[in-house]
Amino acid sequence: MQELMQFIQTTGFLTIHFSNLLMIFFGSVFIWLGIKKDFEPLLLVPIGFGMILGNMPGLSEQGLSIESKGSVLSYLYFGVKTGVYPSLIFLGIGAMTDFSTLIANPKLILLGAAAQFGIFATFIGSILLGFNILEAASIGIIGGADGPTSIYLTSRLAPHLLGPVALAAYSYMSLVPVLQPPIMRLLTTKKERTIRMKSPRIVSQRERILFPLICFLVTGLIAPGSMILLAMLFLGNLLKESGVTERLAVTARTSMIDIVTVLIGLTVGAKTSGQVFLTTASIRIFILGAAAFCVATASGVLFAKIMNLFTKDKINPLIGNAGVSAVPIAARVSQVEGQKYDKNNYLIMHAMAPNVAGVIGSAVAAGVLLGILGN
Repeated sequence: MQELMQFIQTTGFLTIHFSNLLMIFFGSVFIWLGIKKDFEPLLLVPIGFGMILGNMPGLSEQGLSIESKGSVLSYLYFGVKTGVYPSLIFLGIGAMTDFSTLIANPKLILLGAAAQFGIFATFIGSILLGFNILEAASIGIIGGADGPTSIYLTSRLAPHLLGPVALAAYSYMSLVPVLQPPIMRLLTTKKERTIRMKSPRIVSQRERILFPLICFLVTGLIAPGSMILLAMLFLGNLLKESGVTERLAVTARTSMIDIVTVLIGLTVGAKTSGQVFLTTASIRIFILGAAAFCVATASGVLFAKIMNLFTKDKINPLIGNAGVSAVPIAARVSQVEGQKYDKNNYLIMHAMAPNVAGVIGSAVAAGVLLGILGN
């Protein structure tokens, strides 16, 4: 009987907390959204499972949690807190990204820049709501809808907020198809949604090779703080476009990025222990993150409308949503929304220009913030 009682005391049934049960429920919802609703399952399924793992009772007591020195999870989480995983993801993104549309129509980079307004607007709002300046910068970057960049900046400025910031950033990335369309429809007219844009010109291989080299030099000088992210992004793209390193490019955009996505999702989810995560600060971060994302989406759409006042070749403002850096989710939303009003209107090639510009823009914004506040 004594051994039986000792065994029962070692199980998690007696030590589980209500906050853990709540987070396990949220993790299950993430998995359900990924599998049943197909909301970016590559992100939501590992994050959801990580949330369940991180809230299992007895994990800390057995020395198995992320905070437990020498545990497997702590070693896996090392890649998150040091910025290794975000850098590798940027390498994979670069290897799968085609900058041709942006090269052919460079004015569309302005839409990617406009969407970064959400970052700085939320940065100011976070300070007004009581967060310190380093925390505010980490929360504001959620507006870029770029999980790796959010992790990279937060790990350096406010590591204690890494769990809620990373979870908010990846959650809103996954929910792009739900959150963006109402904003896009609200800010555009039916006539604007049916604008057909001219087919982009053919871009030569020389241009595609020179682009990552020139862009890295320019953006690296502007934002030295994010030079590693930018270097990995443009190196990946150079591997793709050079024509002589296709094997490396394929590895970067397939096996490597898949492995890193699993690890980053699992460990970010496991960081959300209920007793630590369920605080008023976390709730405010999620609210501010949603506001940042909505402001970024609206800024891109509205700036496209403003550009139409001064340009002869009109821009369909539905592609303005793609200024956030959720690649290629946001560009697909532009395509889907456009075809609701004109089934023969193909916007995805045009939307990819502000989409990839948003990736560059969010990394530059993070580098600027890191350069100013990181010292």
